[in-house]
Amino acid sequence: MAVITELIRLNEDGTLSFGNYELQEKTKVNDFEVDGRFYKAKSFYEVTKLKKDGALVYESLPGTTVHHFMVTDDGVSFEVEGNKMAQITLEIQPNTEYKLMIDDLLVDHVKTNLSGKVVFSVEVNSTAKHVILKKVA
Repeated sequence: MAVITELIRLNEDGTLSFGNYELQEKTKVNDFEVDGRFYKAKSFYEVTKLKKDGALVYESLPGTTVHHFMVTDDGVSFEVEGNKMAQITLEIQPNTEYKLMIDDLLVDHVKTNLSGKVVFSVEVNSTAKHVILKKVA
């Protein structure tokens, strides 16, 4: 996979790709519109953030590149790459339990807090990792 040179883009399948962990200086794109919603992407080697209509959607420390990011009623799915262990924060449905899977392996069950945030780490040193958070029924 490769970094996103335009910082954020809408893919043909309707998913978003964003971030560039290779950038040395903060770079951002404001008011990227998709279906009447406005996204803001900010990325460089220290952090990658995605906000939708002003609310946090994704944040990683250090910066990452995210491919095919999709949020549904059942969960979140994306591929993430970087050059270090990344701590990822997602803001999804509040007070909800999810199965966290990385590369099709069940890693843990995680629960969002009252504001919908969940934090986990992913080893992204060598290859992109496929991350899925699937809502537990």
